[in-house]
Amino acid sequence: MLSPDLKKYAIIVAGGSGSRMQASMPKQFLPIAGEPVLMHTLRRFHAFEAEMLLVVVLPGAEISTWRGLCAAHQFTIPHQVVSGGNSRFQSVKNGLAALDQEEEGVVAVHDGVRPFLDNAILTTAYTTAAQKGTAVVAVTLKESIRRVRGSHSKAVDRTAYRLVQTPQCFRLPLLRRAYAQPEISLFTDDASVVEKFGHKIELVEGSYRNIKLTTPEDLILAEAFLRQEATQ
Repeated sequence: MLSPDLKKYAIIVAGGSGSRMQASMPKQFLPIAGEPVLMHTLRRFHAFEAEMLLVVVLPGAEISTWRGLCAAHQFTIPHQVVSGGNSRFQSVKNGLAALDQEEEGVVAVHDGVRPFLDNAILTTAYTTAAQKGTAVVAVTLKESIRRVRGSHSKAVDRTAYRLVQTPQCFRLPLLRRAYAQPEISLFTDDASVVEKFGHKIELVEGSYRNIKLTTPEDLILAEAFLRQEATQ
């Protein structure tokens, strides 16, 4: 189990827009079961450990909207809000700055629009990162894939690939040092940043329910998942 001496933190990155969702508001604010997606996500971390320091990274222009939503929904789970940057790299870096007074622990970086992570995933990810420095949640591919180059495509072995999810957990000093690097275009997630820094990435099992709400179809799935959970 995760040592009680290692504190747990979470940086929830919620910088998306409503473009692919075909919505008039940022997707992290869209309602599912009557409540904004981001609130569901924060509630999962709070249920896992109520004392965990939660940092929410939002576009600066959306912070007032979020505070208004929290007031309207009487949402009282403690969290700190910071303004994001022009890229995911910069947004996570801003989130890390909110932890400047913390010296040690394990930090999870998580997509604000993945509201269906569970305690089993969080336990495995935090514990593995505490022991090995990193833990990135991923799942196997269900479907066949092909590599495309120009007008040609070729079948590849799907068992050699994984779909990467979040949370991605790291020892706090490691992630802080990795994010001191200059940003490059190859940094698509936190694992790529830490890997470039020279640290091995440990994969842990995720869940097909741990979906990232991106398109309108995902909202239908989200509502179905919540209805199912309500009957359990």
